[in-house]
Amino acid sequence: VGKPSPGKTRITIRIDTDVLNWFRSQVHEAGGGNYQTLINEALREYIRYRDEMFESVLRKVIREELQTVVR
Repeated sequence: VGKPSPGKTRITIRIDTDVLNWFRSQVHEAGGGNYQTLINEALREYIRYRDEMFESVLRKVIREELQTVVR
């Protein structure tokens, strides 16, 4: 087994079988690809979503705090 590509880290994780099978089936239905790439894309999308939610909540809290200070 060679070195991972730049920007990649080889790890060992345990993924539930049904989750892994879903990603593999998505790649199969698409006519090919790499399920690991699809998992990376899903994780990145989740990270973006969490970051956006955090920013939204933070902005709401700041607005509410500013309103109490202005009153």
